[in-house]
Amino acid sequence: MAGGHISLRKLAVFLLVGGGATALHYLIAALLWRGVGLAPALASGIGFGLSALFNYAANARYTFNSTGAHAESLPRFAVVAGIGLALNSAVIWGLTALGWHAVVAQLLATVIVLAWNFILNAAWTFRSRKGN
Repeated sequence: MAGGHISLRKLAVFLLVGGGATALHYLIAALLWRGVGLAPALASGIGFGLSALFNYAANARYTFNSTGAHAESLPRFAVVAGIGLALNSAVIWGLTALGWHAVVAQLLATVIVLAWNFILNAAWTFRSRKGN
């Protein structure tokens, strides 16, 4: 079942893949924030970018069973992830500027970006080209 329609199975696999990518994102962000001393938004942005590589490969293979060319789907994924990164960073920057704890801000940013990524990746990035 290749393609871009949204299903509960795809959502479940997306959540599992995303859980792994999120864990990687959080680990990198925590190491850079607490270990290196980077600002929370910068540390999170770097973690987000690095975890996106894992996220692309796993979602292409396991969530969306993509048979499309990476030359087409990877740039689309990069656009979706780039906008997701901007959303993630803006939420964290804005909420921490308002005095929210960085961890709480990150959790809210994750929910927002997760919804964005699933909908756009299903509808556009990994959409089946058959019949189009």
